[in-house]
Amino acid sequence: MDGLTVSTVGQYDLIYNAFSFGIATFAAATLFFWFGLARVSQEYRTAIVITGLVTFIAFYHYFRIFESWQSAYEVSDGAVELTGVAFNEAYRYVDWLLTVPLLLIELILVMRLSQSETVRRSVTLGGAAALMILLGYPGEVSEGIGGSRLLWGVLSMIPFLYIVYSLFSGLSDAIARQPANVRHLVSAARSLTVVVWFFYPIVYFAPFVLPMDGGTAKATIEVGYTLADIFAKAGFGLLIFTIAVRKSEAGH
Repeated sequence: MDGLTVSTVGQYDLIYNAFSFGIATFAAATLFFWFGLARVSQEYRTAIVITGLVTFIAFYHYFRIFESWQSAYEVSDGAVELTGVAFNEAYRYVDWLLTVPLLLIELILVMRLSQSETVRRSVTLGGAAALMILLGYPGEVSEGIGGSRLLWGVLSMIPFLYIVYSLFSGLSDAIARQPANVRHLVSAARSLTVVVWFFYPIVYFAPFVLPMDGGTAKATIEVGYTLADIFAKAGFGLLIFTIAVRKSEAGH
């Protein structure tokens, strides 16, 4: 447990409703992607299967996060109290450890690069993404907002910045080689990844730069991460699906 707890019913309900919205979004997105497989040609179906897998993994973990949140607090008579059962932060990081590398891989797959380039970029970017998550976890579960959270957060930024650099410098030529009818969408998918992913460290470091008590910090972190996940997984997935459909229709 990270030592941060909500102190008001409003904070509890805000997080509760955010988790509930996340569950519904990821469940709907998974069904949409998998039932839409017939709309894309064979060479892009792996990318769409992975897109649905990302949202399915997120759906499962948000359901477990939701259960853990309910178990950790008891609300009665207008007050919220701890039950003694720890809120499990590990669910979110296990989700990220599985889904963040897959998000990068689905972008690479839908670009339909050469096999050697696909493997190389998937391994390097996926590995950097996994390292980023592993380095961020100790800081997330450290007690309160202190030096340990700051240290591990800074360390996790190293692979994060490498990923951002690779997306903009390493994929520019590959994006330029994309068919004209999807080139702007592939570029938008890359930009969305970078913009939304920058929101995660903003949320992570927000308690250091903004004056807030423990309950406000907890609400900011949980709601912020949830919104970022929705855009990074379901929103990004819609772009990937649209790219695959347009390429399939054009016969690319």
